[in-house]
Amino acid sequence: MNCRLRIALYQPDIAGNTGTILRFAACLGLGVDIIEPAGFPLSDKALKRAGMDYLEMASLTRHVDWNAFEDWRKARAERLVLLSTKAALSYTSFSFADGDILLFGRESAGVPDLVHQAADARLTIPMQGTARSINVALSVAMVAGEAVRQLG
Repeated sequence: MNCRLRIALYQPDIAGNTGTILRFAACLGLGVDIIEPAGFPLSDKALKRAGMDYLEMASLTRHVDWNAFEDWRKARAERLVLLSTKAALSYTSFSFADGDILLFGRESAGVPDLVHQAADARLTIPMQGTARSINVALSVAMVAGEAVRQLG
């Protein structure tokens, strides 16, 4: 696969989820951006355990904070696609483009309003009425899988 799709994690809280996402991205050839601070040391054993030997295959870029990430993204002129439970448009109704950055918020708190406002598009994963959210690693797999399918 040869696409420039990226997955961005905004201040991730759980090492196991981040490791799983890094492994998934490595298998599909997708880049991953971690917007710090993370809620765990990025050298944490749980991150290594979840990512296994795939961590060395992962294309990981760390950004010291939101502003550094935004400067980097704007210099590349890439579209930022935020996944949020507050969005109205389903990810399956969206046309993904090569170079999109799929942004996922913190497991505990999502993203702040300034991040919502910076997004070029806001998408949701439709759920049953009383459900609050889906695990972030599963959400990444669902949405990135659809984007990869669309991009061929």
